[in-house]
Amino acid sequence: MSLEHYLFAAVIILVAYFIRGIAGFGSGLIAVPLLALFLPLTLVVPLILLLDFTASLVVSGLNLKRVKWREILWLIPFSITGVIVGSQLLVGLPATPMLIALALFVFVFAIRILLNIHGDKLASTLWAIPSGFIGGMVGSLFGTGGPPYIIYLNHRIHDKTLLRATLSALFFLDGILRIISFFATGLLLSQLVWWSALGALPIMLASLYAGGHVHTGFSQTQMARFIGILLVLSSLSLLFKAIA
Repeated sequence: MSLEHYLFAAVIILVAYFIRGIAGFGSGLIAVPLLALFLPLTLVVPLILLLDFTASLVVSGLNLKRVKWREILWLIPFSITGVIVGSQLLVGLPATPMLIALALFVFVFAIRILLNIHGDKLASTLWAIPSGFIGGMVGSLFGTGGPPYIIYLNHRIHDKTLLRATLSALFFLDGILRIISFFATGLLLSQLVWWSALGALPIMLASLYAGGHVHTGFSQTQMARFIGILLVLSSLSLLFKAIA
């Protein structure tokens, strides 16, 4: 990479984890499509997996007493299947279709954020099948598997404290599953991935700390809209790159 690319990558990671420090989510959704503009997904996805997994350990922690384990047990078998399928696709698929699929996925989730689409109706546990599978597959393919899990569990757990604890535990387990799968497929056997993660680690930790201690004056709704706009722009840029 050129010096400009190194600087651009550093800025992307800084912004992505600064926003995660403020809002508690969004690092993968922001970092992956922007880094994929000039880096291969086979490098970007394992790199963000390592950074996100470390960030989860540092920031979230696990409040095991508040975790709704029954909900996680419904998701995990289908998540495992999705992780295996996604890992194989990441290794075997050509770059252009994956970039287009990533751009469309990020765009749809961005519109959902901007329109504030959500609901309080209790979802059937049968929705754990597509939610777990898509979450695992998309997480392995694009490093952004959180949205399907979040949407499903939002319709299953209405207590925000229990929801946060359950999501933290699920993301921890999902991260372990993807790390194992990426080792099996060779995606985490590259020295470049580990050296890149080591180089990005200080930026990620400093950004998380700064984001967690800054007072922006933004409400949760305003922050969500800002993230949504950023995701729309990144998805359009990624789609333009893939088509061009």
